Amino acid sequence: MSQVLVLNASYEPLNITTWRRATVLMLKGKAESLEENPNHQIRNNLKLPTVIRLRYFIKVPYRELALNRKNILQRDNFSCQYCLYSGEKLSIDHVIPRSRGGQDSWENVVTACISCNIKKGNRTPKEANMTLKNKPHKPFNTLSFEATKQIDSGHHKEWRKYVIGWN
Repeated sequence: MSQVLVLNASYEPLNITTWRRATVLMLKGKAESLEENPNHQIRNNLKLPTVIRLRYFIKVPYRELALNRKNILQRDNFSCQYCLYSGEKLSIDHVIPRSRGGQDSWENVVTACISCNIKKGNRTPKEANMTLKNKPHKPFNTLSFEATKQIDSGHHKEWRKYVIGWN
């Protein structure tokens, strides 16, 4: 089923929902459609929404995104940040090794294949003559992960103008 990006009244991405839930919000007057799928109609002149905006602002509590293996792999698109290998043999590498004062932080950990991680060893990428393909950064939130996946897959290219930090 088709997914719909839900924006707050301030145009901030809030959630991804089903087209049915989005349609109910629109019919109740709680949301308006910003983007539609021109190839699908729900009823006579009602097109399938792909992006909706709530008419009233919803306050969302701030939640810190957990620094864990799953989130690091997802941020790095499940590929080695040194050689771009994408497969099952992936590990987590500290850009500045922990033994040399490197911290467990979004800006210091990357996804690396086993061979690149072994090759780099207890050195910095510069010392190991290796280059990072993407600079590690703290992701905005889990919604940006899912939205980026949808945009990259080509399913919802129209979301790109609403998702902050899309590559």
